Amino acid sequence: MSERNTRSLGFPSFCLGDLSYVDVQEYLKHSDTILIPKASLEQHGPHLPLYCDTITATEVAQRAGEQAGILYTPTLWLGYSPQHMRAPGWGAGTITVRADTYLNMIYDIGRSLIHNGFNRLIFVNGHGSNIKVIDPVLRRLRYETGALIVYYKPYAERYIGMLKDILEGPVEETPGWHAGELETSQCLAHNPALVRLDRATIDKAHAPKWLGEAWAKKDGMPDAEFQGYQYFNFPFDHEEFTDSGTMGNPHRGTAAKGETAFQRFSQHLIDAVAELEKVEVTIKNRDWTEGKAWLP
Repeated sequence: MSERNTRSLGFPSFCLGDLSYVDVQEYLKHSDTILIPKASLEQHGPHLPLYCDTITATEVAQRAGEQAGILYTPTLWLGYSPQHMRAPGWGAGTITVRADTYLNMIYDIGRSLIHNGFNRLIFVNGHGSNIKVIDPVLRRLRYETGALIVYYKPYAERYIGMLKDILEGPVEETPGWHAGELETSQCLAHNPALVRLDRATIDKAHAPKWLGEAWAKKDGMPDAEFQGYQYFNFPFDHEEFTDSGTMGNPHRGTAAKGETAFQRFSQHLIDAVAELEKVEVTIKNRDWTEGKAWLP
């Protein structure tokens, strides 16, 4: 691969959808890396937009791409979110896809990009539950093609990571979780008009009532504690362990915190790309002509 000098290409943007194939061909002379932001469309409590997770993936990939001259795709807003559907007619607004649909979609995107000449695919994921089903397709893309397949998760949940100094909520307040301090901050940084703090509620996860008093639950992971240990997983629905759809204290959210989070995640991604582009990659089975006419 040639030394990266993509910033000198004079592109109007580094979003794949904004460019022509002539631009793509020119980019590939200098880099074989592409970012693929993806997330979900699901309820995020009474105060945040359904687009919340997609905002995270978009902001991080776009900032990294535009700052460092890394091509990125338009964001895939469909994800695996069955736990956020709620009862028929309830009106949660969530749109989910079946696991096999999701895996086929990711596979087709990956094979299309590899067919076009990209060798390093970095998925920028904004929705935690996508991880529950994603591993088989990531392995399939790697094993079939030899491409470098990377999965980046720029959010917190149980792992606060590089955001410890900006999130004020204590651990028991789950500041990195669903519609809480971090996600509220990120949405405020993206567009404060989309955030209705007047509707925001402070809420914590709890064990589903049907499990009984012997069980405890502290966050949104698919597990529950029994006798103080987290050895049991369940296919919970979100409303079974959080009444409002929120986990944490959204009133701690600020646009400044969200901006800092976006800046740190995007720079972290830029630094990682610089290292990942040093990895030797040998592609096999690049041709995906069969994908153009494939039927189930």
